[in-house]
Amino acid sequence: MSVLSLLVAEAPAARIESLPAEAAREGAGQAEAAALEQAVRLGLGICAQRRGRQQREAGLSALLDTARDLLVPNTLDEVLKVVTRRARLLLGADMACVSFPGEQDGQSYVRASDGHTSALNVGLRLTDGAGLGHAAVAGLTPMWTPDYLVDQRIRHTHAIDDVVRAEALRALMAVPLSHGPDSYGALYVADRNVRHFTPEEISTMNLLGELAGLAVLRTQQLEETAAAARQLSEEHDRTVTALRDLREQRLLQRELTERALTDSDLYGVAEAASRQLGDGLRIHAADGTVLTSVGRLPETAPAAAGAQAAGRPVDTADGLRAVPVTAGGEVLGTLVCRPGPDAASDTDELLQLTAQAVAVQLLRTGDATVTQGRAHDELLEDLLSGTKRPPQQLEERARRLGLDLSAPHVVVVARPDTRAVGRACALLMALAPRLKGLRVAHDGNVVLLLPGTDAGAAARTVLNELAPLLSEPVTVAGAGPVTDAASVFHCHQEALRCLDAMIALGSTGCSASPGELGFLGVLLAGKRDVRPFVDSVIGPVLDYDRQRFTDLGRTLDAYFETGGSPTRAAQKLHVHPNTVARRLERIGELIGPNWQDPAQALEVQLALRLSRVRDLLTQDGPPPE
Repeated sequence: MSVLSLLVAEAPAARIESLPAEAAREGAGQAEAAALEQAVRLGLGICAQRRGRQQREAGLSALLDTARDLLVPNTLDEVLKVVTRRARLLLGADMACVSFPGEQDGQSYVRASDGHTSALNVGLRLTDGAGLGHAAVAGLTPMWTPDYLVDQRIRHTHAIDDVVRAEALRALMAVPLSHGPDSYGALYVADRNVRHFTPEEISTMNLLGELAGLAVLRTQQLEETAAAARQLSEEHDRTVTALRDLREQRLLQRELTERALTDSDLYGVAEAASRQLGDGLRIHAADGTVLTSVGRLPETAPAAAGAQAAGRPVDTADGLRAVPVTAGGEVLGTLVCRPGPDAASDTDELLQLTAQAVAVQLLRTGDATVTQGRAHDELLEDLLSGTKRPPQQLEERARRLGLDLSAPHVVVVARPDTRAVGRACALLMALAPRLKGLRVAHDGNVVLLLPGTDAGAAARTVLNELAPLLSEPVTVAGAGPVTDAASVFHCHQEALRCLDAMIALGSTGCSASPGELGFLGVLLAGKRDVRPFVDSVIGPVLDYDRQRFTDLGRTLDAYFETGGSPTRAAQKLHVHPNTVARRLERIGELIGPNWQDPAQALEVQLALRLSRVRDLLTQDGPPPE
């Protein structure tokens, strides 16, 4: 009855255990003492069962609290923080952590930790098969040990063992973070003392692992949903912006088209477009002439040429944007603008809309600059093709375009890489008008007809204009001058022969004229006139002999005929060797000190022979014209 009374009163087990001692002091008999001992044993068993139920109820209550706590966080790190803290409280453990699968198969890493005393565990990489976590995740079952470091059933690694030693851990248990057949990682609890985990503790941790796995799955789904919602929101914003820009473009296109069809000049189109494009807008003709401008922009001829050469919008070093104006594959001009800070995001599309409107107006009004540019191209094509039209008709066409073909002109031919012919032609767009000449793309080359008498200087000018702006080498040849329309064709052929000779000689990327190629120029020249070559090589020597009645020419002949020996040349001339030496010094003063170099010596000998042949042919009459 005493035991039952204490059980009803929920007295502690120690109070029940003290009953036999009290009965013995009061002189209880043997039978009474034995019955009391049995009752005490039964009472202690009931107390133990009651404590177990209370612990299970407390564990379930804690799990319910944990479940409620896991519903609050919205991020994975917050969920893991709740899981590790609750795991420590449920088991009264010293430390808890969570590992997640890594980027490589078979690897994992510690994502969160609670109760740790060092910084070694967070971020720790766990290799395949090491520690308790991999076994728990692979088998979806709890794994535990009372003393980790001495347990030989476990596959140990230095990295994990170093963390266990640094934290002074002994007992360790791992359960999977699972939901159904899927596992998302492992939950660890550890004690710094040797500890044998009870079945109730293992079961509680397993339930916590399932709750945590469900919370991880929920959080990941929420994060994916939130990311998808953000992406949809961003796409919605982009769509709204695109629709607004499209509506503005449609309105601008309508305004530009109306102005292009009704206005008499380009200013209205340029003014309407500049409101959307930025700080200013300039419209160039195909030859670089400025047709109209809104706002203030720097000199833009290179920008216009670059856009026409590229055939698409381009940027310049001055922060300008240029786009070509085309119609039916023909370049009519260029638009150049400087996009301001408040300019529309689709500047290129607005520029192209403006370019279309400008092309419509140029074609509608027959702009004089465009028409004149076409006439220039057609005239030069006729001159280069050797057309059967009378020269007087060609010269009259040239005069109507402001060109005087009776004045000296030179023909310059530039040969870039095949892919760069259009770009080279566009880059020379501004040079030809600046030099008051013509330019056209012809048979894979760019041909210019320029006023002047120095073909070599003109070729160098064109090369200097093109070379810095082309990524491929360009070879340039010049010929002339000519003073009539019919001669342009032959001069062009002579320039082509010079160009082919330069390429054959490996002089790609250079410039020259037949006159600068020495005796090769005589072979390349159309009329084979040797006089300019002879005069350029030994003319000063021949003039000196005629003016002073000396024999420098005969001395040169004797010098070369005797193999370059002054002594034998003196014997052949019947003069003293010192006389030959003085004459050779005088020759060096007249034609240059390097006249005995092999290349120049060859030209001197050829000029001497051509001079003798010319003198023999002209002894009986006047020299041929």
